[in-house]
Amino acid sequence: MPARVVKGAALRAADRLARVTTHPVNPSPFKSAATNLMRTTILDSLHDLLLQRTWSTVNMADVANAAGISRQTLYKEFGTRKGLAQGYALRLTESLVSAVDDAVYGNEGDSLRTLYVAFTEFFELSASDPLVMSMLTDDPPPDLLRLVTTESGMLIEHATSRLAQTFERSWLRASPHNADNLGRTVVRLALSYVSMPPSNSADVAADMATLLTPFVQTIQDTA
Repeated sequence: MPARVVKGAALRAADRLARVTTHPVNPSPFKSAATNLMRTTILDSLHDLLLQRTWSTVNMADVANAAGISRQTLYKEFGTRKGLAQGYALRLTESLVSAVDDAVYGNEGDSLRTLYVAFTEFFELSASDPLVMSMLTDDPPPDLLRLVTTESGMLIEHATSRLAQTFERSWLRASPHNADNLGRTVVRLALSYVSMPPSNSADVAADMATLLTPFVQTIQDTA
């Protein structure tokens, strides 16, 4: 076979390989669904364990056994015990996003009511969460406290991004800048109460709603 033919075939093969490498095939939706289901099962199992024991007394083997998986699978999914706690905390912040979403679409045009309902629901939910309750001891685990304070960046960014979408697309019609600003403020305020839940969530929610409502109304006026 002539050398130029061989060279041409090699170049075409290299080009096909480059295209495959540059544009990988999307993962199977069934694989993604299975992964999500497994993560849910793991986090639900951790939740159930924490109803009986504190975070400090739960290890990775306990969680793996409760979830019905191997420790290797658990480590592959979350990496470390810290990663497991982050995954759980991330799901907790999703509850804040859901509370705000429901409040926004359930109280169209009423800024004060929207904020009040969102904060009240999140405070009540987080205060009863077993991982949060593990912080409310005389000697709270430092790793959990860092999750909602000095190491809370991932939680803040994730929830802010989700909330900003809601504020842009809903009746608030916020600009990208205002949506991000409002979302970040809501998340930071909510997380600041996780490690020390308010004794009266309704009163604190009302105060926060009153504080933020003028800004939300300004967003509406400029939309």
